Amino acid sequence: MTEVDALPPYSGDWAAHDGIPLLRTLATALIEIDTLSGADAFTLPYPAEAQRALNRTVLACLLKGAAPPAGLSELLNWCRHRPIADWPLDLPDDAVGDHDCLLDPDSGRPTELCHEWAERVGDSAQRQRDREIIHAALRLCREYGEENAYSAFRGLLVNRPVLTTAELFEVTNDLALDPVHELIRRIYLPVPASYLVADGYATCGRCLTLLNPVRDGSWWCERDRCRRQGPPPIGRRLAADEVGELFQLERPLRQFVTGPGRAEADLERSLTAIGLYVQMWPGFDAYDLRITFPDGLVWAVDVKDWAHPAFLGRSARPVTQDPLYHEAFWVVPRHRFEDRPGYRKTYERHRPPVARDLPLLSDAELIIRANEQLDRAGRHTENGGHDA
Repeated sequence: MTEVDALPPYSGDWAAHDGIPLLRTLATALIEIDTLSGADAFTLPYPAEAQRALNRTVLACLLKGAAPPAGLSELLNWCRHRPIADWPLDLPDDAVGDHDCLLDPDSGRPTELCHEWAERVGDSAQRQRDREIIHAALRLCREYGEENAYSAFRGLLVNRPVLTTAELFEVTNDLALDPVHELIRRIYLPVPASYLVADGYATCGRCLTLLNPVRDGSWWCERDRCRRQGPPPIGRRLAADEVGELFQLERPLRQFVTGPGRAEADLERSLTAIGLYVQMWPGFDAYDLRITFPDGLVWAVDVKDWAHPAFLGRSARPVTQDPLYHEAFWVVPRHRFEDRPGYRKTYERHRPPVARDLPLLSDAELIIRANEQLDRAGRHTENGGHDA
C-alpha cells in the first residue's frame, strides 16, 4: 500500500445515482455510532450523522414506494442483516455485491467495506486519513534524510498495531524512529473499554490487531482476510492490571496500512523463499516491493487489500519509475477474488485510461508468474545468455 491518489467524489456513471452519496452517509454514520458506548447510540437526539442517514434512507425508500425503516434501530438491523443489493436504492450495477453488508452479522461492527465507503467516497474530514499520515511521515523522514526511519515507521504500523504503555514509551524513544516520534504519539489511541473482557484483552494471532469480544464468548477479528480463515487464534493476552493503558493504531491506519502491510509481508516471505531478492518500500515508499531476478529483471509491486474493486479501480495510477523497474503490477490477496465474483473485471471497468496497462493480480498469481520467470531466467543462463 503506497500513496494512492484521492478518488474523485462521484464521477462517470456513479454520479447519476442517488444511492452512492447515501451509502457514504450511512457508512460514516455507522462508524460514528461504533465509537459510542452501547445504548448511547440509541438515545434521542441521535448523533447528527446517524439522524441524517436515517432521514435520507427513509426518503429514498418513499421515493421508490418501499417501506422505510421505522427508526435507527431498524436501520441498523438492515445494515447488519440485509444485503445492500436488496435495499430500495438507486445504485449502479457494480456498486455493491450480492452479499455486501455495512455491518458484520456476527459482531455488529462496521465491515471493511463500510470503512471503504466512508473513507474512499465523497468528502469528509476523515477521508484519506491514512494518506495524510503517510504523507506526514514521508515528509518528516525526507527532511531528516532518513529513508531507514520511514521503513521502520511502516514496519511499526504493520507489525505492532497494538502497544502497551511501556511499549509506546519504548517506541517513542527509539532513535531509529526519531523523525516520527510525535506522529506516533498522535496515531496510537487509547483502546475503548468495549475490547476488554475478563479484565484483559487479546490480539489476533494472524493479523495482530485487537480482537473484539462477542456476546457468545467468542472473538471477532476486524479483518476480512482473517475471518475467512476461521475463528481467530489468540495471539497475545494482555491483562489490564499488568499492561497499564493499552493503545492501538487508529482505524483508518489499521484498515489501509496494517492490513495491506500484512499481505506485503506474506508476499515478501513467499518470494524470498523461492530465491528472489525483495526490497520493501524502496525510494521512500515509491512502491511496496522491488523484486530482482537473477538475470537482472526487476518487478515493481504495489499491494492493495480493498474489499471494493470499483474503489480500487478508480484509484489506479501507473507505478512511479523511480526506482527503475521493467514490469509493474498491482496485487491483492487471493481471497478478494474468491469473495467477490468479477472482482478483476470491475477493477478494469473503473480503471482510468492513464492506468489501462496496469494489471491486477492475486498474490498467488504473482508467485506463479515469478516461478515461471525464474525458470525462463534459468534456461537463459544455461544457453549462454540465449533463450532456448
